[in-house]
Amino acid sequence: MNRIGMFLKELNEAAATTRKMLERVPTDKFDWQPHPKSMTVKRLATHIAELPSWITMALTTDELDFANNPYQPEDIKNTEELLAYFEKSLADGRSHLTDQYEEVLDKGWTLRNGEQVYSVEPKADVIRMSLNQVVHHRAQLGVYLRLLNIPIPGSFGPSADEMDF
Repeated sequence: MNRIGMFLKELNEAAATTRKMLERVPTDKFDWQPHPKSMTVKRLATHIAELPSWITMALTTDELDFANNPYQPEDIKNTEELLAYFEKSLADGRSHLTDQYEEVLDKGWTLRNGEQVYSVEPKADVIRMSLNQVVHHRAQLGVYLRLLNIPIPGSFGPSADEMDF
């Protein structure tokens, strides 16, 4: 299996768990945050939902310059919109994980803010980081939901909420 195929397999596996987690996000808790320096539930969940589209960005561009493209998160109003946004981002990312992009995976991709360069990495590494970010932020969301006393789904096996004790 080539790298594109491996990324697609991993994205598809992560999508099922991510979807289950996002389904649990209650609209009435969108503004909640565990600490003033933490993201709100809405901001964190929206970020998780958008991450599959980073695959497209990595494969079809050579950089992201915040000076020319200020970050504007999607304004999600409720859980249904959150899930729809995730499905849209997922379809977008999947649509670019095709063999034609295998040849660009070693090409550099730059993250910058004007003259300040944050990183220059191969496109394959940016995709890997995006997939890792899904898992990382999904775990954060699990902690948020646990603090809100909302049962969480298992990620790599059953959660404590799904176990019979």
